[in-house]
Amino acid sequence: MTNVFGTPEKALNRRRLFELGERALEQAGWSIERIQGIGKSSVRRIVKGGERHTVSIRTTQDTWIAFPRNDDDSGWVTLDDVDHVVAVTVDDKDNPKHALVYMVNGDEMRERFDRAYRARLDAGHSIPLGRGVWVSMFVAEDPGAPSSIGGGIALGKQPLLDVKLDDVDGAPPAQTSAPHQEAPLTIAEAKRRLAQSLGVDPEKIKIVIEA
Repeated sequence: MTNVFGTPEKALNRRRLFELGERALEQAGWSIERIQGIGKSSVRRIVKGGERHTVSIRTTQDTWIAFPRNDDDSGWVTLDDVDHVVAVTVDDKDNPKHALVYMVNGDEMRERFDRAYRARLDAGHSIPLGRGVWVSMFVAEDPGAPSSIGGGIALGKQPLLDVKLDDVDGAPPAQTSAPHQEAPLTIAEAKRRLAQSLGVDPEKIKIVIEA
């Protein structure tokens, strides 16, 4: 799946998609608050009148979203703590034209990820704890394809927001062939970026380098 920090363009696109998720919530009448002490960059509290919810804003540049299992394999990191998931996705991985924002009930999302996890384990897949399980926004479930189970999150749902990428201020193309220079990546920075992407503590990230 897409490494959202693989290039400066992808990192920038991720930030802009996250901002579109916030915009969609605000346009739907929600005020957005950071939650002190929670330590998860994707999690927000949303408030409308007397209604309050905890949400996780997840972005995807390849139309699949992920959550990792927790340390004792009893549930999901971040996903178990929220009432809704605000999924911000492009419409197509290879030739994206639109960004779409969906607000999905947390119970539905947990049920989808539970089924996805069981289907892959039953098929003999190895999923180390802490590694994200990926579920598709648009690929419908096929009983013969374990990786599709849980998918089709966006199918049949009306997006909170549908915006052309060309209309997003300063948005670069999702794919670029232009060469670029990147600063050397340290282990500490790699852990920080992965932790931010997955919504986990950097201390939970282990990186093994094989020469």
